Amino acid sequence: MPQDHDAYKPAEMAALVEAVGVAKARLPLARMLTLAVLAGAFIGFGGAAYLMVMTGADPGFGPARLLGGVVFALGLILVIVGGAELFTGNALMVMAAVEGKITPGELALNWAVVYVGNFFGAVGLALAFGLTGMLEGPMGETAARLATAKAGGSALTWLVKGALCNALVCLAVWLTFSARDTTGKILAILWPITAFVLLGLEHSIANMFFFPLGLLAGADVAPSLMLGSLFWVTLGNVLGGAGGVAPAYRHAYLGGKRGQR
Repeated sequence: MPQDHDAYKPAEMAALVEAVGVAKARLPLARMLTLAVLAGAFIGFGGAAYLMVMTGADPGFGPARLLGGVVFALGLILVIVGGAELFTGNALMVMAAVEGKITPGELALNWAVVYVGNFFGAVGLALAFGLTGMLEGPMGETAARLATAKAGGSALTWLVKGALCNALVCLAVWLTFSARDTTGKILAILWPITAFVLLGLEHSIANMFFFPLGLLAGADVAPSLMLGSLFWVTLGNVLGGAGGVAPAYRHAYLGGKRGQR
């Protein structure tokens, strides 16, 4: 039989997202935590690449931020293609929960384990970069400056930037379900992730890497400000993904009759 290379249609994508949500919820805890630690480190690698691009560049200059977004997409590419558990992307599990395929308790457990694992992976990678000596040069200055900027703001700013960010992240993950090959998945990830970085939106797991890296580089910011920012960005990420993208596509393709397009 000839292989079908056509993209999956949205209704088929919704069914795939639902099935993957069930599988994610049923992962053994040790495997779930391991994959979450990996995802935190993967996002950190994307963050490190972004910092290197932005070192020496005008942070408000569009082309530099555009290139920074392209290299930052490495993190989600590693998560999706390599296979790992990322808190922000797992907001789409709400589709399976609303359909009754997983329980609220299973959803909450997955989110909690994955969030903690992402934290350890991101912070662990930041500590590893601190041992490389790379923070003693211009990259360290960029890391300190970025952490300081991210800790400045208000709860509302962090919340809205977090919501808009994870709308784009979840759309990137959603689009990967249309692809039948690795190339398609990478291209699906690239543009939404590049856009959120270019727009200066906030991703909680990336900030788990940027904040400790900034502190190691000498950023003069109170850890309480960083934790406050992380709290509101995390809440915004949940709202944008679990409260925005996931219920919208669930209503369109899984609610009542499934979409026919």
